[in-house]
Amino acid sequence: MTIEPDTKDWTWVLQRRCPECGYDASAVAATDVADAVRRNARAWRQVLARPDVERRPNPSIWSALEYGCHVRDVFRLYDYRLGLMLEQDDPLYPNWDQNVTAVEDSYDEQDPAVVAQELDDAAGAIAAHFDTVEGEQWQRRGRRSDGASFTVDTFARYFLHDVVHHLKDVGG
Repeated sequence: MTIEPDTKDWTWVLQRRCPECGYDASAVAATDVADAVRRNARAWRQVLARPDVERRPNPSIWSALEYGCHVRDVFRLYDYRLGLMLEQDDPLYPNWDQNVTAVEDSYDEQDPAVVAQELDDAAGAIAAHFDTVEGEQWQRRGRRSDGASFTVDTFARYFLHDVVHHLKDVGG
């Protein structure tokens, strides 16, 4: 379960439609990301209310609950990274191992109702943060620990792919 490709090919997300989820970043304006995040969070509420939310489709694929926890944490992480980009010149984001987080935070044992609220809160926070970005701020830069470099514009549209893709993963 890794969406973040290596540094050599991560830009494909911005250049063409994802063959798995249908997301097309080239058709999304960064200024529309905040509203898209809010819509995504509303859809997750329905997913996390399903009676089978804790069931894995097979042992190697996360349950909808685990994906929901991951998306909540993606919202939090990207909000933190967005803050770094707006406050610092070309920050290097700390590394994040999503699989380690899933195990250490026991994603599979979390309460779906609590996760739904936390996901909604985290989505609201990053959406509100994106709402504050103006003009030249869209061109501020930041870097992942693997060297991939983003502007706030490309960061916003790249980030949105992750949460859209995962919603598709769980049939949302």
